[in-house]
Amino acid sequence: MRACISQVSTLMNPFEADASAYRNGGWSAVELWLTKLETFLEGRTVAEAAGLFESSGIVPVAAAGQGGLLLSRDAGRPIHWDHFRRRLDLLAELKTPTLILAADAAPGGGTSWTPGADDLARAAVALGEAAELAGSMGVRIALEFQKTSPICACLETAVAMVAQCGSPNAGVCLDAFHFQTGPSKLEDLDGLPAELIAWVQVCDLTGVARELAGDADRILPGDGEIPLLAILDRLEAIGYDGPVSLELLNPHLWRIPADRVADMGRQAMSRVLGRRDTPGTPAGQGQAGADADREGGP
Repeated sequence: MRACISQVSTLMNPFEADASAYRNGGWSAVELWLTKLETFLEGRTVAEAAGLFESSGIVPVAAAGQGGLLLSRDAGRPIHWDHFRRRLDLLAELKTPTLILAADAAPGGGTSWTPGADDLARAAVALGEAAELAGSMGVRIALEFQKTSPICACLETAVAMVAQCGSPNAGVCLDAFHFQTGPSKLEDLDGLPAELIAWVQVCDLTGVARELAGDADRILPGDGEIPLLAILDRLEAIGYDGPVSLELLNPHLWRIPADRVADMGRQAMSRVLGRRDTPGTPAGQGQAGADADREGGP
């Protein structure tokens, strides 16, 4: 497994300063935060963004922050899908192979809506359409179940939705936060095909009831109560050996200098991953090494 850091973990740090902070912290792979990338690109080029990571030996291996595709309707649907297509263009240019798609909370962002069987079927069809479109751009979709989603709040439902969507280019994103705070259980991982797990995100929680836990409660992995070692053991047992991303949407950590967050986060990931922690592209290896790394080369 390969440790990766999400840009949302250093959300307040300028985009242009992230790569050097990650390099100094010992990272070699990054999960892009799409809104942060798009803000940077206002008046700049994708080549400039790519150059920042290439010069620091950091490989963009995934991107997150995409939603609104599964349940959007009427006038809102083309807006979400047009944005999605533009983002796929960005990821194709950046050679970023995975896009994490969050399960929608409700159509139009509402909170009082209750889904029916037709809505679940419609969401699965939309997932298949998104996966096929992404695949044409060289990007795989990782569906992230979220505890607040009325259509996909657990691993079991995400697996079923991926199977129903009919596209081999769709997989599941396992976020340890949503796994712990939602209805998922460790046994849900047993027997899953490894290729079904498209992405993994980790953090920890402590001192807060699962029902009350929010993204701001995420802390460094290994300092809390999420059974991360048991989750990783089961992932290893089914053959998953892909990236494991540190995702910390914690405003308190955002106020800490990014260099320190990157360093503390890398140390925490090394402790949690242990012997599973495999090296990625060394800093300074450059684009040739990054391309080989994406293709599974040395």
